[in-house]
Amino acid sequence: MPEKGLKILITGLPGCGKTTLVESLIQEWKDRGKIAGFITREIRERGQRRGFELISPDGHRSVLSHVDMKTSPRVGKYGVDIENFEKFLSAIPFTGPAIDLVVIDEIGKMECLSDKFRKIILELIENPRPLLATIALYGTSFIEKIKSRPDVEIIKISAENRMAVKNELSLRLGEFLKKKQI
Repeated sequence: MPEKGLKILITGLPGCGKTTLVESLIQEWKDRGKIAGFITREIRERGQRRGFELISPDGHRSVLSHVDMKTSPRVGKYGVDIENFEKFLSAIPFTGPAIDLVVIDEIGKMECLSDKFRKIILELIENPRPLLATIALYGTSFIEKIKSRPDVEIIKISAENRMAVKNELSLRLGEFLKKKQI
C-alpha cells in the first residue's frame, strides 16, 4: 500500500485563527516549494461580513458566496455560487507533478455543496502529497466522515495555541518534504 503522506486537518471555533495559521504557513513555504489550493477570506463591506472570497497561492480570486447572490443553494444568509466555485477549482493543479503541498481553507458547509469539491478532497487524501486543510468544527455528514478517517490527523486550535501549532506544523512539513527529496 503506497504511503499517503501527511493529511492534517485543522479545526476550531470560528475566529480562532485557522485561516491565519494556514496563511502564515503559505507565506513561509512559498519560496520553498510549489503550493496548490486556496484560502477563504471574508468579504467585508462597511464593517459587516457580506460573503466569502477564494484566493489561490498564485493570486487568482473568485467569489464563493455573498448575501446579495440570488442563487440557490444558500447557507444561512449567503447565496453560494457552485458553478463559479467549480470553475475556480478546475484551474488549480491540485495533483500536478510540481506540487509540493496542497492547502485547502476550508472544508466547510458551503464548499461541500459542490460534488466536484467533495471528489477533490477524497482524491487529495489518497494522494501522497501533503495536505493541510482547515475543516469545520461541526458540519455535514461528509465533513464528519472526513474527520473520522484513520488516515487524517485532526488538530484543534485556539487563539492560545495557534503559534505553537504553526511552529510544530512548519517543522513537520519541512521534515516530510525533505524525506521526499532524498
